[in-house]
Amino acid sequence: MKAEGKVFKFGDNVDTDVIIPARYLNSSDPKELAEHCMEDIDKDFVKKVSKGDIIVAEKNFGCGSSREHAPISIKAAGVSCVIAETFARIFYRNAINIGLPILECPEAAKAIKDGDQVEVNFDDGVITDKTTGESFKGQAFPEFMQKIIAAEGLVNYINGEN
Repeated sequence: MKAEGKVFKFGDNVDTDVIIPARYLNSSDPKELAEHCMEDIDKDFVKKVSKGDIIVAEKNFGCGSSREHAPISIKAAGVSCVIAETFARIFYRNAINIGLPILECPEAAKAIKDGDQVEVNFDDGVITDKTTGESFKGQAFPEFMQKIIAAEGLVNYINGEN
């Protein structure tokens, strides 16, 4: 399983209120949430992001509230993967639960620049910055997590097993 796209780079402590502002939480419709994804940190994000693009951030991405709306809005906006130095634990769990691939890789998070073209191989955890030619070794996804992501989330995975 692979992802490839243009990078949108963010810094430390990108919280769930910035990922999807609280004023839009009256909806749980992924398409509607996607329309407002990241707008308080980059008002043109949804106009610029294309299907397959990748978010790269620094430390503690997804901190703040435990709402699932944040990873849902990112995935529905077309983002194929989030790479960060570290993730808030509840965001990490919610992302996997809804089938959004995320990887912790401090070296990649520091080196990759906004606008770079990046490829991620989830089988071996290799992140390749195609713009610079650099490669980084992130944590590969265990097989069961790859199955959850391939099923588009935990609920679909469980329902498919029955």
